[in-house]
Amino acid sequence: MTSSKRDHLVDTALDLFCRHGFHATGIDKILAQSGVAKMTLYKHFKSKDELILATLHRRDEKFRNDLMRDVERKGKTPRERLLAIFDVLGDWFSGRGFTGCTFINASAEYSAPENPIHAAAAEHNRLVSAYILELAKAAGAKDPNALAQGLMLLVEGAIVMAYVAGQKDASEQAKRTAEILLADAGI
Repeated sequence: MTSSKRDHLVDTALDLFCRHGFHATGIDKILAQSGVAKMTLYKHFKSKDELILATLHRRDEKFRNDLMRDVERKGKTPRERLLAIFDVLGDWFSGRGFTGCTFINASAEYSAPENPIHAAAAEHNRLVSAYILELAKAAGAKDPNALAQGLMLLVEGAIVMAYVAGQKDASEQAKRTAEILLADAGI
């Protein structure tokens, strides 16, 4: 399978997993949608779980790159960037095809912490948190760790409220609360 065919398979699987869930999306559906033969799939992925991990790595890379690029574009100072996170989330929530957080969903479907899929979801969360911590430090927060944890709670809560409760303005509500946390952190 050429790299582009492999990429197409991963992209197709990711789209289906996001729209229908990991357990509910079978290999046959992925193969039919992607046009890839089962034998070819299994030459590159020993199992559906390996394919899921490849999709999570792809999604993590794209999500974090887009987040950082958009936050940097929307905010000029570290403080503005911390608040811009919520503007970027709002754009995502109102975008076409918003299906919630792939990583929250993966961790729910693969709930055992030792499961590699759950671990990949947790790693994504850790990496996003690390980015927020960098911004909190750059902004001069009194306790950057506490601020980053509080902001991460707001991020995750806004995602859940936007998807589960359909509150597309959840990012705006979270941003107003973030302003309180920033003031409390001395920023």
